[in-house]
Amino acid sequence: MFPDFLKNPSDVAAPLLLGCTLTRTITLNGEEHKLVARIVETEAYDQDDPASHAFGGPSERNAAMFGPAGHLYVYVSYGMHHCCNIVCGPEGFGSGCLVRAVEPLEGVEVMRELREAGRAGKHPLKLRDLTNGPGKVCAALGIDKELYGHDLTVESLMLDFAPLLPGETIGSSPRVGISKNVDAPKRFFIEGNAFVSRA
Repeated sequence: MFPDFLKNPSDVAAPLLLGCTLTRTITLNGEEHKLVARIVETEAYDQDDPASHAFGGPSERNAAMFGPAGHLYVYVSYGMHHCCNIVCGPEGFGSGCLVRAVEPLEGVEVMRELREAGRAGKHPLKLRDLTNGPGKVCAALGIDKELYGHDLTVESLMLDFAPLLPGETIGSSPRVGISKNVDAPKRFFIEGNAFVSRA
């Protein structure tokens, strides 16, 4: 059962996703691995927002955003990076929360291996750079279009509720890298967390 708060609009669900965990089961080099990451940054989008992929109604590309809450909408950004949204709100209303950054908790070396693939000759990644951006999140967790529409209550990718840690607070700001509705304060993050992306 996915967290009940995902039935809410994206502006409500996005900050509540902070602290929740994603658990990814993946086979790499013939071995099964469990990767666990804590969501530390999100952005809210819905069909009334001109910056959203759901704006203008359902299509073959964005159909998952109009589906049931608790599923995954995966898309390719700039023709090369996978990014993922957790679908929220009522079915039929296009709405989702972009997972913009996560904090690795388990399986860090596997995440590093997945991120280093295709980076031959480049400098080794620092820990904070593994998952501090939406494309990095998907690369580190092995999320691609095969998980389009995936139900986050089942393996190989599961979402679990977890509260903020004592002393943690939530900040907000305009979203990053968009050209429409640029001033809307729809980006949410755990203040002071080292894995939040650079704004």
